[in-house]
Amino acid sequence: MLLQISEPNSTDNAARERKRGLGIDLGTTNSLVATKSEQGADVIGDASGTRLVPSVVNFNGGVKVGVAALDLAVSDVRNTVLSAKRFMGRSRDDLSEAQLLGLAGTDPLAFDTGDGPKTPVEVSSEILRALAARARDSLEEQEEGVVITVPAYFDDRQRQATRQAAEFAGLNVLRLLNEPTAAAVAYGLDETIAESSVVAVYDLGGGTFDISILRMERGLLRVLATGGDSALGGDDFDEVIVSWMVDQWALIDLTRDQQRRLSVTARAIKERLSESSEVSIEASGEFAHLEDLSVTRETLASLCKGLIQRTLSACDQALGDADVTEVAHVVLVGGSTRMPVVHDAVAQYFGREPLCSLNPDEVVALGAALQADILVGNGDGDEALLLDVIPLSLGLETYGGLI
Repeated sequence: MLLQISEPNSTDNAARERKRGLGIDLGTTNSLVATKSEQGADVIGDASGTRLVPSVVNFNGGVKVGVAALDLAVSDVRNTVLSAKRFMGRSRDDLSEAQLLGLAGTDPLAFDTGDGPKTPVEVSSEILRALAARARDSLEEQEEGVVITVPAYFDDRQRQATRQAAEFAGLNVLRLLNEPTAAAVAYGLDETIAESSVVAVYDLGGGTFDISILRMERGLLRVLATGGDSALGGDDFDEVIVSWMVDQWALIDLTRDQQRRLSVTARAIKERLSESSEVSIEASGEFAHLEDLSVTRETLASLCKGLIQRTLSACDQALGDADVTEVAHVVLVGGSTRMPVVHDAVAQYFGREPLCSLNPDEVVALGAALQADILVGNGDGDEALLLDVIPLSLGLETYGGLI
């Protein structure tokens, strides 16, 4: 599939009024909006300068998005939806029993809230609406269109659900762009790497994992292969920490509220262990009668070993599909790559230090903003082309169900 990201040369390009495009990274844990600037691209923050928008929505007689909703994640569990991206375009048959907790008994799949059932598309549309409002308030102008990034391994149902969420939010979607491809553009690899150089983009976010193998060929940044798991991400690392705490405290029959409290605690533990070698866990609230715990970075590495190996197995598959054995550059994308155990595992696997000079939380939104700027008509005609691939196989079904 050929993606034309530039418009033909025009004699009046210089005189044309510059239009505004937005790049949106609709993430599982956090979302961002960015736009083209004189320096390249910038993520747009709120009045206090905060750039990340937690992908959390609270429905309870009104709608709260971001930090305001996250503050209610434990105190108002029923009405607060986290990680909606993991449910986009999916059915009940795709979900585990734990994921089915808190869902309404409706079709299509929806979260049970005080304001009635809310589908993942509706939840995501509120996040997108909040991001667009932030950009409009900051820039004091309306955008011409947006580029929204999606995991490379999203299937058609998940991609269409993302488009539908944007339509609900009143956004003009210029393109859905694969997250690893956006990251490569943000690093300028489409303009700076040598001919025939191969790049691996390792993208481990809050709810999804992607690995993409790209090669520069005659000025074209071509995606040779993609792999990954649209149901593997930082949330799963949180779950193994929760399971460890449950085992240590010998807990049984947790309520939905208790499960949420432990999940929020587990995420905080994981993030703190990226900065510290050991973290103390104080038993409080309904767990106050239990002993305090302590977890080390080595313990976390042991708990997460299986999850990391799943990502590396996907890397094996992608490299095999691309028919390459060595890469020139490795790019880390996604907040979960901040974990030292992940960084070290990737460096050891590829045999080189990964590129991580750009904020891994922001790099995808930055790349999307650069593409949006071109697609609204601000390009000069000299931009590189992107050759992308579809993430899954295509086939024709014949008589008898054969493909």
